[in-house]
Amino acid sequence: KATVSVLYWEPSQMASPAPPKCQLQAFNFENVQRNAGLSEKGVEGKHKKTGTTIVGCLFKDGVVIGSDNRASAGQIVADKWCQKVHYLAPNIRACGAGTAADCDHVMEMVLGSLNLHRFETGKETRFRHAEFIIKRHLQKYQGYIGAHIILGGVDVTGPSLASITNHGFSRRHSYLCMGSGSLAAQSILDVGFKPDMSEQEAKDLVYKALLAGIFHDLGSGNCADIWVCKREDNKVKSEFLRPYDKALAAANAKQYTRQFPTPMPPGITPILTETRKQLFEISEPMELDA
Repeated sequence: KATVSVLYWEPSQMASPAPPKCQLQAFNFENVQRNAGLSEKGVEGKHKKTGTTIVGCLFKDGVVIGSDNRASAGQIVADKWCQKVHYLAPNIRACGAGTAADCDHVMEMVLGSLNLHRFETGKETRFRHAEFIIKRHLQKYQGYIGAHIILGGVDVTGPSLASITNHGFSRRHSYLCMGSGSLAAQSILDVGFKPDMSEQEAKDLVYKALLAGIFHDLGSGNCADIWVCKREDNKVKSEFLRPYDKALAAANAKQYTRQFPTPMPPGITPILTETRKQLFEISEPMELDA
């Protein structure tokens, strides 16, 4: 007869090392429940308003995107020359609205990814590739990254324009605008856009839309940055104008001035009643000894 011996062991007696604790973590959402409880009790936090106007438009052979230069923190103008047009690739750039730090760090991350991919493949960056990287990154954080993006570029498929919200939703259109000044800019784009516009017509339309946001939104201001990209002779040519006011003045070979309302001359408003009160008595001057 054969004898079979079976060994039994308890899983609890096995020595298993504890998993290491990760020191580097992403966003912490522990305050979400706290904020919801405070909101139910009527305690609301103070949120600082951010302001921006970013615009994009397609024309016959390329794309034009632009932004204002003001970075605000509530009612305070934090930066008058904030660069909101971010370089991503020789044929792709993006305009950012929302939290300036979030936009800068997201664009730096996308820039590094596109550079590595372009160096590895030796090919021109595709617009869809940049759009997918931004969408995937923002969707992962479910809107807790305050970055609203207008992406523009020209690749082998032609000119493309897309807007990406902070929760990762994107849409493509012939003209787009985002930011707190987008309500004023949208009206200019709706009226002035037409298919197959020329390059100069597209630049003028984007500039007018940016001025509408600058003059009608307190969070948008200063000058306008405009980036133009098109394909000529199977080569991508881009031009970055900053600020566009001075570039337009040099092109016209004269000093460019904005069209402000007609100044009112003094005395045009009639005075209905006039009352004068003597606030203090006028005494004779005193002589002081030298």
